[in-house]
Amino acid sequence: MKLGSILQIITAVSAILMIIAILLQQRGASLGAGFGGSSELYTTRRGIDKNLFEVTIFLAIVFVLSILVGLIVPNL
Repeated sequence: MKLGSILQIITAVSAILMIIAILLQQRGASLGAGFGGSSELYTTRRGIDKNLFEVTIFLAIVFVLSILVGLIVPNL
């Protein structure tokens, strides 16, 4: 298996997982928050919310790095 195809798989998987992780985050997700009904101005992330946030950042870094490596090292 060539490095180029491995990079494509890494890019696709990290993109799909990042989309799922972003959609699972619930910050301001209630209907009342859209109309200004939320009384939360700022809250700290705790527990699974914090872990999901950190996983999202990691997946974004993996996604960007896989694209950059694919651009820097052509014809793999």
